[in-house]
Amino acid sequence: MTIIEILAKTEHYLRPYLTKLRPDIVTAIYSFGRKKFLKSLVNNLPKKRFLPSISHRIKLWDKTFACPIFNAAGMFKDGNGYYFSAYQGAGAFLAGTTTEENKPGNYKNGIWHPFIPYPNSKSASNWLGLPNPGHSTVAKILSNIEKIPHCPIGASLSASPDKDEKKALDELIEGLYLYEKANVDFIEINESCPNVPHNQSNSYFLDENLVNRLEYISQKFLKKRTKNLPVIIKLSTDLNIELVHNILDIALKLDFDGINFGNTSTNYENLKGYIANQDLKKFEYFTRTFGGGVSGKPLKNKSFALCKKANEIIQSMDLSKEFNIIRTGGVENYDDVLESKKIGIQLNQWFTAYFDFFANYGHKLYIEFFK
Repeated sequence: MTIIEILAKTEHYLRPYLTKLRPDIVTAIYSFGRKKFLKSLVNNLPKKRFLPSISHRIKLWDKTFACPIFNAAGMFKDGNGYYFSAYQGAGAFLAGTTTEENKPGNYKNGIWHPFIPYPNSKSASNWLGLPNPGHSTVAKILSNIEKIPHCPIGASLSASPDKDEKKALDELIEGLYLYEKANVDFIEINESCPNVPHNQSNSYFLDENLVNRLEYISQKFLKKRTKNLPVIIKLSTDLNIELVHNILDIALKLDFDGINFGNTSTNYENLKGYIANQDLKKFEYFTRTFGGGVSGKPLKNKSFALCKKANEIIQSMDLSKEFNIIRTGGVENYDDVLESKKIGIQLNQWFTAYFDFFANYGHKLYIEFFK
């Protein structure tokens, strides 16, 4: 067992005790520790690659994924970690989310990138603010990777939220071409980050700015692609389920290749019912002080419902191209992957539960996952 595996296991054991401290102290400890841990994690390769059984292999968009689950955006923001993920047994590797320029992320109350776990609820909150080194830096890192069979490389990117809309979109297009040149296998457009000013579509009408952005991406990039490079829209689990048909119509019309439901949630009133009493004070402190997005088990039902609805609609259409749906949010174990498969969803992403699995099983987490 490596030092990083021992640290993860020790923290997991201590977490129920550490999180009994005052919420502001818990936030300070975990916000600092999380960054240090992630930086060390990607440099700690398993000695030998685990390749899941061929029965778990998935082929979509003419790309072969080793298995139906891999990391969600936000885990490998700087583009490092491909070999780490591939050797563990992940179905793919997703870098980012990146913006045009180096973005430091959110800072408040003396804390960079606030984060807090809710161990009794299998959940967490973060208010990171898209910290990343920029499209060009990450694209260069990805371009130098020697790919391993059955582990495609994806890139997640977003328009810079603090810039003029037109300038931000033009920079996003530049980023798309940088990743295309870097020879990534798929791209995810992040339209769901709760920690930056995105308009949410909780109403019965789609955000007009979202539609305009998607149209611009289609015109300037999708229609000009010269190779097989699937581009997926990532939307929040807070999306009103009545809007699924609308967004699918738009995505297909504009030549996108898939949709990912979803990302962390800011629907705090609804989420409160999924938070254990022992975690409630921490939840209320963090959401009042920082806001941010909630991840993990509380998102399970909504991500499932959105994906189920989307697949039912897709199956009723006579499509002339391949279009796939990815499920993210509350995917905890192989049973969740099987539930996804039953409703026609072949790819899943995980984040919060990944770290619980790593704490319990270290580099053997995917071996245990598929047991």
